[in-house]
Amino acid sequence: MYDDILVPTDGSDCARRAVEEAVRLATAFDAALHTFYVVDTELSGAEGGGAVVFDELEAEGERIVRDVVERAEDAGVDTIEASVATGVPYRSILDYCEEYDVDLVVMGTHGRTGLERTLVGSVTEKVVRTSDVPVLTVSLPSE
Repeated sequence: MYDDILVPTDGSDCARRAVEEAVRLATAFDAALHTFYVVDTELSGAEGGGAVVFDELEAEGERIVRDVVERAEDAGVDTIEASVATGVPYRSILDYCEEYDVDLVVMGTHGRTGLERTLVGSVTEKVVRTSDVPVLTVSLPSE
């Protein structure tokens, strides 16, 4: 059913929960797992010469995707692709889906509501609304 599953991650608790689900699905469907971290150039100051901040965010992204790869390998996933990119996160995710012919995107939700959601926006929400491929959203269990 799925050949290529993408799990974008930012390293948050909710993203780690999405990684668990994506690994489970990749194992069940014998699918390739792609993990992807985007350094947000709109927030990082990367475009304004914040090279130190940019380098730190990129290094953090490398660490985060390396952790996902280790989890997937431990679960027996055979094909794992990991990358770090720069740009606007939701656009970068959509571009990745198109470039790698992704069948399913698995993303965490942060559960923002009200004014915070309006002001900050949601990468997951933007991907859900604009993606040509199915998007499975995963939230943290209720306390």
